[in-house]
Amino acid sequence: MQLGLVGLGKMGGNMRERLRRAGHEVVGYDRNPEVSDVASLREMVEKLAAPRAVWIMVPAGDPTRGTVEELGELLAEGDIVIDGGNSRFTDDEANAAHLAPKGVGYVDAGVSGGVWGLQNGYALMVGGAEADVARLMPIFEALKPEGEYGFVHAGKVGAGHYAKMVHNGIEYGLMHAYAEGYELLEASEHVTNVPEVFKSWKEGTVVRSWLLDLLVNALDEDPQLAGIKGYAADSGEGRWTVEEAIRLGVPLHVITASLFARFASRQDDSPAMKAVAALRNQFGGHAVKTN
Repeated sequence: MQLGLVGLGKMGGNMRERLRRAGHEVVGYDRNPEVSDVASLREMVEKLAAPRAVWIMVPAGDPTRGTVEELGELLAEGDIVIDGGNSRFTDDEANAAHLAPKGVGYVDAGVSGGVWGLQNGYALMVGGAEADVARLMPIFEALKPEGEYGFVHAGKVGAGHYAKMVHNGIEYGLMHAYAEGYELLEASEHVTNVPEVFKSWKEGTVVRSWLLDLLVNALDEDPQLAGIKGYAADSGEGRWTVEEAIRLGVPLHVITASLFARFASRQDDSPAMKAVAALRNQFGGHAVKTN
């Protein structure tokens, strides 16, 4: 099958390679001419035979919206646009509505796999019309991991990114549970080989996972994680997950706490904890540490 691919960064570039290895023809466009197959979006579209399929792998928000709008001027009835970035699900509805008057289909694909996807495949969570998804199945089959799992048609337009949003919210919670366990083990006077404890959990335990394997890799490289600052960013999907929980009245204790922990990691000196220390000093005369 033939596919246009916009955005050839860490994931997009590897996706192009995985598809080509599976025998598909990929015409890739990127603003970086060193990795791009063509000089412009227009040239990419012109190299594709109708009906066309174009996959977008650019940052969420304005870059994706701008790309969809530009493709809307270049594509024709029967073509399909796939957004495989980390867009918010509400953006999918707007993008689909923008393309609909021209008869251009729209599919959203939540993609998980990161830098390991070229080797292991990408987990795909897809939203869109049944006919559009069915037409794209050769591409999805080539990108997904081998075997029964790793792909789902989650529902209508927006469902793919919604599922990926929840996936990433769960990821926040899992990562933080491992992280808290690591800190407790490091603080204990009883445990003298923390990396080997985590390594022992890789087989036969209920907490084994790919995330655990990745933490073991990190501890092999730096057993005390001394070369890493305790600062964690968030991509936005954790926030969207919590916002949806508030909208729907669903209690998300663990995911919300893990998101707030990331916020706390960015504070060198917490204003809230300064207030707590001041209050303890005021009502109980407890000592405070001064700068």
